[in-house]
Amino acid sequence: MGKIAFVFAGQGAQCPGMGRALAEEVPAARTVFDRVDSIRPGTSAQCFGGTEEELKNTANTQPCLFAVELAAAAALEERGIRADMAAGFSLGELAALTYSRAADLETGFHLVCRRGELMAGDARDNPSAMAAVLKLTDRQVEEVCGGFSEAWPVNYNCPGQVTVACRKETLKPLSAAVKEAGGRALPLRVQGGFHSPFMARAAHAFAEVLAEALLTDPEIPLYSNCTGAPYAGDIRALLARQIESPVRWEAIVRNMIAEGADTFIELGPGRTLCGLIEKIDQSVRVFSMESPEDLNKIVEEVLGC
Repeated sequence: MGKIAFVFAGQGAQCPGMGRALAEEVPAARTVFDRVDSIRPGTSAQCFGGTEEELKNTANTQPCLFAVELAAAAALEERGIRADMAAGFSLGELAALTYSRAADLETGFHLVCRRGELMAGDARDNPSAMAAVLKLTDRQVEEVCGGFSEAWPVNYNCPGQVTVACRKETLKPLSAAVKEAGGRALPLRVQGGFHSPFMARAAHAFAEVLAEALLTDPEIPLYSNCTGAPYAGDIRALLARQIESPVRWEAIVRNMIAEGADTFIELGPGRTLCGLIEKIDQSVRVFSMESPEDLNKIVEEVLGC
């Protein structure tokens, strides 16, 4: 029998109303929202009733997505589904860290709140943007970015899709260069150029926050955005570096499959990660988990009951 991998969504997956139905119908999920509300009052209200613009604010996006993702994981656990390994895309890595028991819920939530604040500050002070580049190889994207003074490949998502970060004023000429190379650039719903040198100050400050946090070894393999491999030893350095370094998502998924994962469950709104995983390897099963309907479907198909 193959293994189950939990993958936690990243920024951009947020949407108004996320998590509401789960909180209303699943006690374990409601407990998670109650706990995060005790630390950051109003978090569940933002998830359930926040506007698209409010949720787009990085300082809100990160704690809200974290709450929804851990609530979804708690709902699965309550029904008997646990992961054999875990990974998260960008901020999702903090949810995966918490799910793996390397941090308790309160510590993980404090970390993601501070991370969101720090990254929002760098985004404000470094007007920048991100776009998903389609139909080009990794090498072609690297060459296109090399033609600009401040543009970098930052998320290696799947074959034929790499996200880039650049100055806001560079996005238009960069998109034109992508088109000339035979690709297409799609702007993303984020407030800054994450996972790039634009986030250097946030990465340094987050390292100081992590130094004070109580973290332990994960109980299951936890895959690093920076390396694509499971964490080994102290995880703090890589967690801080992650903010200003590329996300190696394709490598993470391929390494999980090599270690026996044949069922991937995406925690959080939407199915962005499901779509990427399907493009990386069509032989594995993928499920998205945000609602009670999703929960029932996963239990039926994964546990057969």
